[in-house]
Amino acid sequence: MTDSKDNNNQNLSGWRLKIHEIIFEADTYWGKTFDVVLLIAILLSVLIICLESVEEIRIKYGQLLKITEWTFTILFTAEFIARTISVTKPTKYIFSFFGIIDLLSIIPTYIGIFFAGAHTLLVIRIFRLLRVFRIFKLVRYVGEAKQLSNALKSSWAKITVFLIVVVSLSVLMGSLMYLIEGKENGFTSIPRGIYWAVVTLTTVGYGDIAPQTVVGQSLATLIMIMGYGIIAVPTGIVSAELVKTHKTEITTQVCHHCAREGHDIDAEFCKFCGSKL
Repeated sequence: MTDSKDNNNQNLSGWRLKIHEIIFEADTYWGKTFDVVLLIAILLSVLIICLESVEEIRIKYGQLLKITEWTFTILFTAEFIARTISVTKPTKYIFSFFGIIDLLSIIPTYIGIFFAGAHTLLVIRIFRLLRVFRIFKLVRYVGEAKQLSNALKSSWAKITVFLIVVVSLSVLMGSLMYLIEGKENGFTSIPRGIYWAVVTLTTVGYGDIAPQTVVGQSLATLIMIMGYGIIAVPTGIVSAELVKTHKTEITTQVCHHCAREGHDIDAEFCKFCGSKL
């Protein structure tokens, strides 16, 4: 079993290993330099997309913006290919969270050749900035994000029950308001009443529709007060689960085999696929 793990790790050698260290690792000088340059390129590419949506700028500099956009797309495509060939199992990277984001960040430009306006979807590149957490050694924040994720998973059942209660309450209150206020006061249907109840219960309060009768206003007051208490409930559930979670220090090292990160700082083997780090 150990020999198999070692062989998987040794499959990545020579120039592929060097590319992997530069592109995936944030602990080396060239790795960090590459990632910082990548972040700057991502920001500039998103800025170009935003500027292109301004008609005055598009009319004056449209050709330059298009050339720049294609330049970034070609660079990101080359980067995506490099990432794919520098891991033992390319599909592991391609179907990972960052792999999908990286792929989606280049596809719209090519689709734009056939469908006008598709390149606007390139703003998804902004999600690639999530790499800033590992690049600048902010691994403790990655750990905090992992804690929050685990807390949300643990409290999902409780939150689901809570949401069912809130939805049921909104339907009940919306129906009551429809009966109390009626069409003459803007509550033209039960769905319209439910819409008002949701807006009021969540303390958003658009103000596009409001009760006019004393009974309706009294019910609205009750729902508003109830809303403040309801908002605090999921916060309390998640907070309780956060207290239960255990903090572990993690590193920025990426597994050669499955392209996943988030390993403990003293780990020698990948906790996801078992390959030697």
